[in-house]
Amino acid sequence: MKFRKKPVVIEAVQFMGTNHEEIGFFAGRDVSLEGGVLFVRTLENRRLEADVGDWIIKGVKGEFYPCKPDVFAATYEPVE
Repeated sequence: MKFRKKPVVIEAVQFMGTNHEEIGFFAGRDVSLEGGVLFVRTLENRRLEADVGDWIIKGVKGEFYPCKPDVFAATYEPVE
């Protein structure tokens, strides 16, 4: 069977390595900066490392997770 992803508008901020405060304001306690490394706590309570350039996405249930730039570009487009 084949499926199509439902059109859903998401919020996301790209981690640029220097915008820790912006990421913290966006994701709150679900992100932490440790030794210059950004970690994101997922809905499943997993701690994922975000690399510079990754997008931090707020999912449909209010959860946060990192997404690689190439996957983000292939999956999402800006909305107005």
